[in-house]
Amino acid sequence: MSTYLRPNITGATVFFTVKLAERGSDLLLREIGALREAVRVTRAERPFGIDAWVVLPDHIHCIWQMPVGDRDYGTRWRLIKARFSRALPKAQTRRSHQTRNERGIWQRRFWEHHIRDEADLYAHLRYCWMNPVKHGLVARPEEWPFSSAHRDPRFSPNMHLMM
Repeated sequence: MSTYLRPNITGATVFFTVKLAERGSDLLLREIGALREAVRVTRAERPFGIDAWVVLPDHIHCIWQMPVGDRDYGTRWRLIKARFSRALPKAQTRRSHQTRNERGIWQRRFWEHHIRDEADLYAHLRYCWMNPVKHGLVARPEEWPFSSAHRDPRFSPNMHLMM
């Protein structure tokens, strides 16, 4: 197995994609309250800023601002995933997950990209906001209720015209 070394940068702005193990599930929307609570509790213990967040039925895209002197987003994701999973009723898990004491709800890893500059940030903000449109969930990004676009002054309702 290859070893992936994450960048050793503190205070970074980082884009993430985090997926459920079961593609096509709508678990994240059905249990949005449990997800919000897992994020809230984790942020209270280990603060980080949120530049963007969009929850789709089976995956999440978000952009975090890590605190200066801190690069440990892996622990934050572990805590969010674990808290969300513990909030759900127990279901049968695969043997491979049982040996690691996992519920098998999430994919084991996440995808991350360190934002390089303002253009890169804007491209990833737009990606977050447009993702519900891309997946055919809504016609315009502002129609999707599980997005931070509604609270972001950088969001433009005409973004869907720029696709």
